[in-house]
Amino acid sequence: MNPRTRRAPRAAAALAAVLTLALTATACGDDGSSSGEEGSGKGTITFWDNNGGPRTKIWKRIIARFEDRHPDITVTYVPIPITHVQSKYDTAIQSGGDSLPDVGGVGTAYLANLVAQGALDPVTDRIDDSALKGKLIENMVESVRAAGGDDEELYSVPTSANQGTLWYRTDLFAAAKLPAPDTWENFYKAADELTDRGANRFGFTLRGGAGSIAQALEMMYAQSGIPSFWKGDTTTLNDPENVAALEKYVALFKKVTPAADLNNDFAKMVAQFDQGDIGMLQHNLGSYADHVRLLGKDKIAGIPLPPSRAGAARTIVSHPVDGLGLFKASKNKAAAWKFIEFAASPEMNSLWNEDVGAIPANVGASDDDWIAKAPPTKAALESLNDPRTKVVQLPYYLPDWNNISKADNEPSFQKVLLGRMTAKAFCDKVAKELNAAQADWKKHRG
Repeated sequence: MNPRTRRAPRAAAALAAVLTLALTATACGDDGSSSGEEGSGKGTITFWDNNGGPRTKIWKRIIARFEDRHPDITVTYVPIPITHVQSKYDTAIQSGGDSLPDVGGVGTAYLANLVAQGALDPVTDRIDDSALKGKLIENMVESVRAAGGDDEELYSVPTSANQGTLWYRTDLFAAAKLPAPDTWENFYKAADELTDRGANRFGFTLRGGAGSIAQALEMMYAQSGIPSFWKGDTTTLNDPENVAALEKYVALFKKVTPAADLNNDFAKMVAQFDQGDIGMLQHNLGSYADHVRLLGKDKIAGIPLPPSRAGAARTIVSHPVDGLGLFKASKNKAAAWKFIEFAASPEMNSLWNEDVGAIPANVGASDDDWIAKAPPTKAALESLNDPRTKVVQLPYYLPDWNNISKADNEPSFQKVLLGRMTAKAFCDKVAKELNAAQADWKKHRG
């Protein structure tokens, strides 16, 4: 299949450091930006799994089915550990691009980096010419588009997403005769009433260590209802309503949460919730299996974070969307695209997401039996599909995003929890850094 040349793709830009990396790769030879070839649609293609190990088994099942369907195509599977995948792609580009795969797993957290280096083919027209047209959840599509830094083109086919989830102990709620925490009023009431510090019982547990800011942002935007991360070129992170929401959130620390929350990463937080008498936890769908295994399915429930107020649209902060990218250096794009289209089909997309416990991107999987048997996933899928839902797209395209939202400011967030820094000062600090990063990104944009 030859894609239409309906529009010329406009490469997303990044900061000078990323552009320098791309230029360095060019100096070494083919940087992966050569046009490649459509090929015969037969032969061998290489696929890099961006979370090799945990997902190897399910990918091998999908590949086997694909090769049964297409006996003239062989897929060489290469598992890449999730912690090494971005550096693996960068190294391959710098070494000339010849070692890049035909197809690779690409998450939105590092999509802009690959786009800026010219490593990926746009797939917008290919999707429109395929059975995937109109079959991908629009909110996921928009997350991929935003993460790539291009207003028009998609540079990967979305396959799955996670979502923030409010987990709660149904047994503790029932014993206390409390309603589900499906409104913020119910949430804060339950947090208070389920807490008995003397008995080591707590209404909530939060994340104060690694990854704390991402979860704080979810709680802030869900409560404020602010639907966008940017207002023009200025972030809404330090909007007064977001500051007020953060103040309410951090006020929970040590009042209705364990003191150990100060240093919790996600693993410690989840373990603490699953092994103790804690009423609620805000995490994501990825911890569902642990909750069921340690607490039992009858003692746990998970719902999307409540709307900001009764009758309002739900506001969700975007989570990284996983997807499949078509690499520009491929000499057999026709066969590579057949594999992508097959893997993103309703049956295979459902099979993959059931195995990993994520939300399938293909709307054709939404009514499958396994989703009905996993109420938290069903609720998350329904909220993501709801046309009223507002998704706050985090700026994954900013080269400085990870530093600003993680290591650079997590110590400051701990100061807020400890009362050594105000919520407003924290929000203003992070907002100033983000506004500068956005301005720099736009300056270097091609």
